[in-house]
Amino acid sequence: MKIYLYVLNTLADWEIAHLIAEINSGRFLKRNIEIPEIIKVGNDLTPIKTMGGLEITPDIDVHNITLENGDVIVLPGGNTWQNEENQEIINMILKKPGMDITVAAICGATAALAEAGILDNRKHTSNGKGFLEMMCKNYKGKDLYVDKLVVVDNNLITATGFAPLEFAYEVIRKTNLMESNTLEAWFNLYKTKDTKYFYDLMESLKSTTPP
Repeated sequence: MKIYLYVLNTLADWEIAHLIAEINSGRFLKRNIEIPEIIKVGNDLTPIKTMGGLEITPDIDVHNITLENGDVIVLPGGNTWQNEENQEIINMILKKPGMDITVAAICGATAALAEAGILDNRKHTSNGKGFLEMMCKNYKGKDLYVDKLVVVDNNLITATGFAPLEFAYEVIRKTNLMESNTLEAWFNLYKTKDTKYFYDLMESLKSTTPP
């Protein structure tokens, strides 16, 4: 499994922070798996600047993605999704309808999916139904809009920009990268800030450590 992270100018740093930190570090992932590579994808190889001012250099451009069943495409939010250059990644997704690929989009990226018609026949969420109707003249999926922080419809994960933690939880759960008790303890720790869950998290790692 490979995880392709699309990077674009004005990328909302915090929306993917939990997700990429846990996958890249591997600190709480299952002990018997190969940690998946996070491959940074750009429209081209020009470095981008995030909303927080960090510079990220793509590993590959969108035309050189080699997708296989089980791969994941992560689309973070940003203020530049309406720019024509960022439609290449959406067009690529449209051309792979039969593959078992997970597409995970948060905040502004959900608007790009909506504009392309990808949300017309799938349960989804975003920053509000009105947000999609305002931003996307071609959006026809309002009857399938679900007013939740994150919605999973088979291999499509969508989230509001207010839910980076919930977004990470669902992507990690979908990819089965953590033991279920570890994932629940991890999520509850960051959600509630209750140190009880830190000890639950540590115990969950002990129970899955090979002899």
